[in-house]
Amino acid sequence: MERNQTEAARLLWAARQQGDVIDALPDALRPHTEAQGHAIQAALPAVANDSVVGWKIAATSEAGQAHIQVDGPLAGRILGGFVHPMGSTLSLQGNRMRVVEPEFAFRLGADLPPREVPYTQQEVLAAVASLHPAFELPDSRYAEFTRAGKAQLIADDACAGRFLFGAAAPPAWREMDLAAHPVHATVTGADGQARCTREGAGRALLGDPLTALTWLANALSTLGVGFKAGDWASCGTCMVPLQVTAGDRVVADYGVFGAIEVSVST
Repeated sequence: MERNQTEAARLLWAARQQGDVIDALPDALRPHTEAQGHAIQAALPAVANDSVVGWKIAATSEAGQAHIQVDGPLAGRILGGFVHPMGSTLSLQGNRMRVVEPEFAFRLGADLPPREVPYTQQEVLAAVASLHPAFELPDSRYAEFTRAGKAQLIADDACAGRFLFGAAAPPAWREMDLAAHPVHATVTGADGQARCTREGAGRALLGDPLTALTWLANALSTLGVGFKAGDWASCGTCMVPLQVTAGDRVVADYGVFGAIEVSVST
């Protein structure tokens, strides 16, 4: 079974590296349960020869869950090779989703090891070092990712793509209502004209970014993994993902939390 998990991870990793897609994992390698999907995902770091620097959540809104036909959020690993400096220009080559997602992210300042009793939101908050505006450019290795099913999506690292983390927000964020906190995003084309503007808020993340973070902490605990100090936690998009094409620049303004930007190329 372990060999099959590694082979599945290798197939998905090769597709990621080459910008290819597959219809589905072969029958002999295909996961049919969440646990089997997570076992394949757990083989990814060794296959990729990369380190895990954090975790992400996919499908934190009901609309997002409906889009990919799942009944809840999905946890995925963030590999160090897929984290880029804020303000970078990232190539869209091989990326079929072609969206940018403004997210709320956290940096852990203390471990949250696996345990039998679920963590409370207060315990999780106490382990957080900082809050950061962030972007993800997600992607999938499946030709029809909306039909792949929960187990295969988990195996594919919950559609993890590339990440950019902004500077830490002022410490006063701990006293603010993150659910109500607004985010304004603008997509500007190569001609300098705004092609899209969109509003979002923290409530898109399972009702509140801290609720999403607590869900993730307990999901990792259940998997026997747990958060480690220094881990990133990117907790999901706070608005409908922004469609982008080569030459676009995306700016997301989080008000007192700061503004972030990313550009995309061919």
